[in-house]
Amino acid sequence: MTSESIWQEGKYHSLSPEQITALQKQGCTCGDWSKVCVTADFNTDNVHSTHFSGRIRMGAFAKNVSFFGGITIPAGISDATLHNCIIGDNVFISHIKNCIANYTIEEDAVIDNIDLLAVEGESSFGNGIEVAAVNEAGGREIPIYDRLSAHTAYIMAFYRHRPQVIKKLQKMISDYARSVTSSMGLVGKGASIINCRILKNVKIGPAAKIECTASLENGSINSCPEDPVYIGPGVFAEDFIVSSGAKISDGTMISKCFIGQSTELSKEYSAENSVFFANCGGFHGEACAIFAGPYTVTHHKSTLLIAGLFSFLNAGSGTNQSNHMYKLGPVHQGVVERGSKTGSDSYILWPAKVGAFTVVMGRHYRNSDTSDLPFSYLIEHEDESILVPGINLRSVGTVRDARKWPNRDKRKNPDKLDMINFKLLSPYTIQKMLNGRDLLKKLKATSGETSDYYTYHSVKIEKSSLEHGISLYEIGIYKFIGNCLIHRLQNRQISNVNELRDALKPQSDVGAGKWFDMAGLFAPEELIEIMLNDIENDVLNSLVQVEKTFISIHENYPVYEWTWAADVMQKMAGKKIEEITPGDIIELTIKWKNAVIGLDNQLYIDAGKEFAALAQTGFGIDGDTETKHADFAAVRGTFEKDRFVSEIENHIKTKTELANDLINRMNKIE
Repeated sequence: MTSESIWQEGKYHSLSPEQITALQKQGCTCGDWSKVCVTADFNTDNVHSTHFSGRIRMGAFAKNVSFFGGITIPAGISDATLHNCIIGDNVFISHIKNCIANYTIEEDAVIDNIDLLAVEGESSFGNGIEVAAVNEAGGREIPIYDRLSAHTAYIMAFYRHRPQVIKKLQKMISDYARSVTSSMGLVGKGASIINCRILKNVKIGPAAKIECTASLENGSINSCPEDPVYIGPGVFAEDFIVSSGAKISDGTMISKCFIGQSTELSKEYSAENSVFFANCGGFHGEACAIFAGPYTVTHHKSTLLIAGLFSFLNAGSGTNQSNHMYKLGPVHQGVVERGSKTGSDSYILWPAKVGAFTVVMGRHYRNSDTSDLPFSYLIEHEDESILVPGINLRSVGTVRDARKWPNRDKRKNPDKLDMINFKLLSPYTIQKMLNGRDLLKKLKATSGETSDYYTYHSVKIEKSSLEHGISLYEIGIYKFIGNCLIHRLQNRQISNVNELRDALKPQSDVGAGKWFDMAGLFAPEELIEIMLNDIENDVLNSLVQVEKTFISIHENYPVYEWTWAADVMQKMAGKKIEEITPGDIIELTIKWKNAVIGLDNQLYIDAGKEFAALAQTGFGIDGDTETKHADFAAVRGTFEKDRFVSEIENHIKTKTELANDLINRMNKIE
């Protein structure tokens, strides 16, 4: 839309002499009344003590506006200075200490008791701002824009080895920023701005609620009626974009940040040069140059996340990292793969890489890489980093996390920017387990059977932990492959071996190779390579096309997953699908059943620890042992009636029935 078409001249007419006189009697002033135009149903009754300058367009004020506490006041304008403004129907504007300048204010918006709302010159409202994420010294800048997804940002940050891709994406984003650049700001339909101070060069979407905010400068608040944005007391923000459903309040300070859908930053959180994607949460602590993939959460005042990639992270109190060696500056960076947790006072010296679903406890001063050893514990002991591979597979907390994330998806906007795959076991994590199993076997072979511990990438692995890790990874691998197989053959009527083999054939050749976790999106490497080549060759030449590519990859995940699982299954069986027999399926199903039940039994035991005598310490504070047990049961419940324990029991029963059903069906095949 051009700057002239915004004014919609055909919709308005000049004020009549009678209307001008009425406005003047109500304390209104204007240097040139000929520049003030109104709609046909405009009336002067609700416009008082207002100074107009520049071009002004006004609609009708025919409704009452409701305020907190049940108070209703007629729509209209009072005690304000307006310059170059378009005011929609039933807007309420009052007590503007300085002015509102160069804004389109859509119908039903409320602006009450603010200092300043103005655009000066032309603004892209935060679009195109470069955020120096991941590496504080620069080199991985992400230019933010209204519809930035975690996956586009991932490519911008981590594919610098493909300079033509980066250049093309930068141009797409730059073109988008130019397309939204304007000398006029926007306050969307039904938005409210109440008791705020300074808002400069800010675009505010429909239904946004901004109250008691200190300063907003050069940003976009992409609210929508289905999922409004809330900006609350004491917030300072500059060079930012905030996505639908986000909440920022309680003295939070952000500078050069992208805030993803339904992310919440509060309790004096501070962040700079960082990107936060869907459902992140930042409270009390601080972030500097981080890439916070979906569900990155930190609740504690002393927690600092700096110069790293995180996703599905739960950061404990005092979590910290170092990216500065006091040599060439803060040039170091780290990666904490999805699903990890950090314990209180944990510390990691960058550069380092932490494997998926790892629990980090203690302080780690050596530059480790455990990315091929997922589901582990990384523990400090006597200044050494000790790794316990795979042990987190049997933790009830890991399973609980995987189940809670989908339930905690707060996004209500039907237009979701991030494609999030919540699966605990996937080609991405299982390929890590395959690598980890083989790596541990190789360590054992090369270091010898008599070694008490093994060293890998600056971490120590005790002999018993290594052997247990191999076993746990085997269980995880069989569980995933069996899950895929059971799902593939469920509800299929198969009467002969040819029909069985047809059912096992993948629908696509894509997916058999390496997989990536692109900040929440699981994707086969070959599809990403095709996409990058298409960007380089201008086959994909718009941000919309890039978005659609990510959506397609996400929606077709089940097809690609089976291609990968079928490839691994054939390697495990030592046969091609054309040679697979019902007996092979029965053998794999039995291994799957044993893996599932074995792992569930370990989860069951782990859950029981939460109800043991030690866990009841501090309960029944003034009573005897019987009182302690009764108090604990009243607060925490009992093991037998715990919902999660019941889910484990039902899971064992259900999976056993599925396995037995498939085995019976395979036995009937001729």
